[in-house]
Amino acid sequence: MTSENDRPERPGGGADERPGRACDLATAAAAELDGRGAVVSWTRAAERLLGYPAAEVLGHDAVELLAVPGDAARVAAVAHWAGDGWSGSVAARHRDGRAIQLAVQVSPVLAATDDGTVGAGRWSVVALEEWRVPGGGVNQLMLEPFLAHAPVGMAVLDTELRYVWVNAVLERLIPLEQRLGRTVGEVLPRLEAEAFEERMTRVLETGHPVMDYEFRSPTYADPTQERAYSASFFRLAGPHDRCVGIWYMVIDVTERWRAQEGLALLNDASARIGSTLDVTRTAQELADVAVPALADFVAVDLLDSVLRGEEPVPGPVDSTPTMRRTGQRSVREGCPEAGLAVGEAVRRAPSSAVARCLLSGEPVVEPLLAADSPWVNEDPRRADIVRAYGFRSAMVAPVRARGITLGTATFVRSRRLGPFGADDVRLAEELVARAAVCLDNARRFTRERTAARMMQRNLLPHALAGGAALDVASWYFPADAPSGVGGDWFDVIPLSGARVALVVGDVVGHGLDAAASMGRLRTAVRTLANLDLPPDELLARLDDLVIGLMETRRDGGAAPDHGTATDDGTVTDGGAAFDDGTAATLQGFLGATCLYAVYDPVSRRCTMARAGHLPPAVLAPDGAVEFPDLPAGPPLGLGALPFEPAELELAEGSLLALYTNGLIETYDRDIGVGMARLGGALAAPGATLQEIGGNVVTALLTGPPSDDAALLLARTHALDASQVASWDLGTDPAVVAGARNLAGRQLTEWGLEPLRFTTELVVSELVTNAIRHGSGPITLRLIRQEAALICEVFDTGSTAPHLRHARTTDEGGRGLLIVAQLTRRWGTRYTANGKIIWAEQGQADRDEEGPEQGASSGDGAGAVAVG
Repeated sequence: MTSENDRPERPGGGADERPGRACDLATAAAAELDGRGAVVSWTRAAERLLGYPAAEVLGHDAVELLAVPGDAARVAAVAHWAGDGWSGSVAARHRDGRAIQLAVQVSPVLAATDDGTVGAGRWSVVALEEWRVPGGGVNQLMLEPFLAHAPVGMAVLDTELRYVWVNAVLERLIPLEQRLGRTVGEVLPRLEAEAFEERMTRVLETGHPVMDYEFRSPTYADPTQERAYSASFFRLAGPHDRCVGIWYMVIDVTERWRAQEGLALLNDASARIGSTLDVTRTAQELADVAVPALADFVAVDLLDSVLRGEEPVPGPVDSTPTMRRTGQRSVREGCPEAGLAVGEAVRRAPSSAVARCLLSGEPVVEPLLAADSPWVNEDPRRADIVRAYGFRSAMVAPVRARGITLGTATFVRSRRLGPFGADDVRLAEELVARAAVCLDNARRFTRERTAARMMQRNLLPHALAGGAALDVASWYFPADAPSGVGGDWFDVIPLSGARVALVVGDVVGHGLDAAASMGRLRTAVRTLANLDLPPDELLARLDDLVIGLMETRRDGGAAPDHGTATDDGTVTDGGAAFDDGTAATLQGFLGATCLYAVYDPVSRRCTMARAGHLPPAVLAPDGAVEFPDLPAGPPLGLGALPFEPAELELAEGSLLALYTNGLIETYDRDIGVGMARLGGALAAPGATLQEIGGNVVTALLTGPPSDDAALLLARTHALDASQVASWDLGTDPAVVAGARNLAGRQLTEWGLEPLRFTTELVVSELVTNAIRHGSGPITLRLIRQEAALICEVFDTGSTAPHLRHARTTDEGGRGLLIVAQLTRRWGTRYTANGKIIWAEQGQADRDEEGPEQGASSGDGAGAVAVG
């Protein structure tokens, strides 16, 4: 420790005192001030402290003794507010010019007034150099200057919320003379003042502090800039715990607030952007997230190729590709400042911010959007919008993912204070980069979905035509709704003799794999149907095909899922069942089912066979609905049991409903309940096929289907006796001429005279062929339809007719070649008792001068079958 003798003298004169000694007021400088602040008493200690003799001080204003004139107002205001006086630290000016930091105690001097009351007319001032104060000067007298120059804003207010003291930080914002003695509402902006007053009042009433109230406010130096602050409010208590006011401190938390706001925005973007695999929806989500967190208006413009799901060209994007407004959002309802509606093409000049952003691949920022900006003036309509809505700052960021530019995102501020800065650019880049990945995923999904739907459209029939035999309508609902493809299929196939085949099938699974398998099976069914095979034989051939596909899959190591059997012997997705309901599973089993039906409008008979599929529903003209008891048959690919056909006779106007299990079976509804609902929905007297189908869909598909669902409706028609003519012929070659005459007279009766020559020639060749190569009896039948004339010759032989190339020296062998050239199509079908050779001619554009030379049908349903 330093000894008392070694201690140096302190400036200002006088004996040295230990800091630890009690303050001796006898050695302190003292003075007295009148009510106006003039010095009226001056002690020798004061003279020793500051060097001024009494003659130079008395009568002068005490402010002249202060080194910092602003301290006077502060001391006077606090002393007046406190009532009992004030203590603190002030800087005084010595007579030799140097400044001395003094610890000062100001106390009121009580005196009697003229009316007998006691009041404070004068002030007593006691001062010591700060180093002489007990405790080494670390007390309230020294704390005041440190608080005055603290790096955070602080203020003291009385109980009426009037300012009585502020430190240097707040004084720089609003000068002292505009604060002291004024209320919060008179000093601060309205909204900020209301928030402060509400919290200060609460503190005065409860005594509990209010901590960390955060708010944003324009800066006083630049009202276009905005900062964030955190304020805390505390109650001030005087002697006897009497509330004497409020003090608060304010901290600038702009950087923290911006960091937190940026993180919150990115977290919000992660949760909200990319909720679907839809490009337009994702672009709109980007705009929704950025407003108002980052900007007052946001527009997302994407390349046309992105919206179509195509792969954009790598590298910079010039002004050639078309861009479209894909998403936009504004703080104003209806986005009036957009200038474009979603879906409209975006015009961009080479000098525009969007064009520059696309070329450079970097953000383009205009911190202060001037009225003479090229981007503004290149489009008069945009210039009007900028002026009308007060655009202040703009930023365009490229939407890029995996090295490919997808478009741009434009951010504009009009209401929000402050231009876009470096932090805003980084935040926008991060936000757009996250959205760009979602947009690119959506674009890729759009491409794949478009390809899948195109494949599905090509795999399913484009149009269904039942000819004169049936009116048809169809509905298809894939379970894999996003891709729009599935494994169910249906078809309507025109056959010979005015007959029509109806087919519906179901391949296990969903998506592209099931659709590809479905396409194979549908093509196979059409090919087999053109051979005029009976339903049971067609399914047997189809079964062989599926077995071959299974073997191929097993060789490739594929192992599709298996399924379960239902009570009626049918199969749900993934498995197979026999008639007793036993489930069968095979490694690599396709799990396909099929129902094939052939309707003959002449006999009104419908022959059906099914391979593990659900039976059709038949609605009679009287409204009765039944599900025919058809042999179930094994699913395709087992090859274990034969398929059995069943034949029904249908009244004209009957309704056939073919469907897949996805339509009637759900996780909470078994097949029996679904079939009952189907029957009820079909019974709609007088309704059209479209109305009936709508009833079925409404009754059965109450939500997205869990399995692919298909529905095929067909209403039957019958050909009456006036449209069919039939004659039994003998086997004598002489009957050929008679057959020609019979056919000719029938055509005359039907008003088809233009077809007489061709028909007589066809009848002659077919009957001659049956006599030569078949066996009797022989039957000739003509069928007249609205657009076609069919000629059929039946014999009991089993020899298959075929075309051959006759040599020039051959006397015969050209009959079927002539028939093929003169008719639209021809072929052979076999019956239980023999075979039928048939030929079909079109009725349109015929004349007597020459037959039509076409060789294929207009609907593409059949091809020339050569046996």
